[in-house]
Amino acid sequence: MKLKQLRKSPIVSYTLVALAISLIVNFSYMLLMVVNQSAEVRGGNKSHDRGPIVVAEGVISLSVDGFGYVIDEQGDSIYVDRRSVRRLELLNGDTLKIEARDQDRYEGAHLIMSRLLERNGKEFDYGSLYNSSDQWEVVLYQILFYMLVSLLLLLLMTVRRTGTNPVWTSLFARAIVAVLITAVAYFLSPVTFYHSGETKLVCQLDNLLDFVVMLKCLFMLAVVLLYSQIYVLIYQRQQILIENEQLQNENLTTRYNMLVSQINPHFFFNSLNSLSMLVREEDTKRALEYIDQLSYTFRYITQNGNNAEPVPLREELQFAEAYCYMFQIRYADKIFFDIDVDEQYKGYLLPALSLQPLIGNAVKHNTITSKKPLRVSITAEDGYLIVSNPIRPLLEPEIGTGTGLQNLNSRYMLMLGSEIIVENNGEQFIVKLPLKRA
Repeated sequence: MKLKQLRKSPIVSYTLVALAISLIVNFSYMLLMVVNQSAEVRGGNKSHDRGPIVVAEGVISLSVDGFGYVIDEQGDSIYVDRRSVRRLELLNGDTLKIEARDQDRYEGAHLIMSRLLERNGKEFDYGSLYNSSDQWEVVLYQILFYMLVSLLLLLLMTVRRTGTNPVWTSLFARAIVAVLITAVAYFLSPVTFYHSGETKLVCQLDNLLDFVVMLKCLFMLAVVLLYSQIYVLIYQRQQILIENEQLQNENLTTRYNMLVSQINPHFFFNSLNSLSMLVREEDTKRALEYIDQLSYTFRYITQNGNNAEPVPLREELQFAEAYCYMFQIRYADKIFFDIDVDEQYKGYLLPALSLQPLIGNAVKHNTITSKKPLRVSITAEDGYLIVSNPIRPLLEPEIGTGTGLQNLNSRYMLMLGSEIIVENNGEQFIVKLPLKRA
């Protein structure tokens, strides 16, 4: 599996979360080991720290019940409890140098060993009790157990019916199953006796009620349930964002198609009028050429009319040349188009059919005669495609609705997020179309 797929795989994230839960759950266990180590090194069980410290040396004698007595040179006996015997691995006949305290519970009670100083003439190292490989094996075993249970609960609480729709309706039922799994996990949880190093399952204990393990399991269950709720909220939020984005895209596409559809009828009827004029003049050559150019322009509109993606300026200029040719045929030597765009701009992008309404408006709203021919200029400068023409009002000017420019500006806003610039200084009508780098 590739790295990107691993990052996207939920099992990886669930495993990391389960590991984090396990480390938090077992933190009390590891902390207890450190506290026990510090207590042992400082002097042992605080419950025995009730009298003055006595340093004694003697031989230990162990009973069949597991406890022992250290007999010093004066013949006094110092009590050693079973826990210390097991933990320190004391053997019958060992010569010990110890610290002891008076239990101070009743008169004549034995002293109790609080700390082992030397065994058989060698200084005793308490650190060796906690740095053994056995201790780390116990820690890893505990971490692995709770991590696997946490992972199982996470998978249960975030299960999906399909790849896209989680089954949130059965959340309560799955929570009940999670509680049952946690209960089973409690009885199978490992319990370590810190002083003996022995590990047993809860179900193997004489007393099945272990509050430490119970707290671990309840904490693990609470974190998993909380995480599943957060997961639900995050997932639902992502789904809402995706749905909103899809609706926005569909809305933009619909609006764009509606705007483009406004162009087609106007262009279609004008083209038929021009063609009928050539037919009436019986100019077969120009009629055929006109049909070729008309065919190209209709093909371009058909291919790009519903295209919600910008097109290269190079393609738009080719369309403009064919479109301008039809006006040149219609107006003979009364209209001219100067198309001079530097090659560096021809790879830039703009909405399809941007030039058609500008050229059409220039022809529609200006006087075109043999004495006053109309010259339309198309250039590119500073990231803009500039279309300009002189203002020559008609004797009976048509009142423009502005639909063409509004249409064009709306398409620019939908597609490129920018507006066109319209300038009218009384002599020149200039429209600047923003270009986008490919």
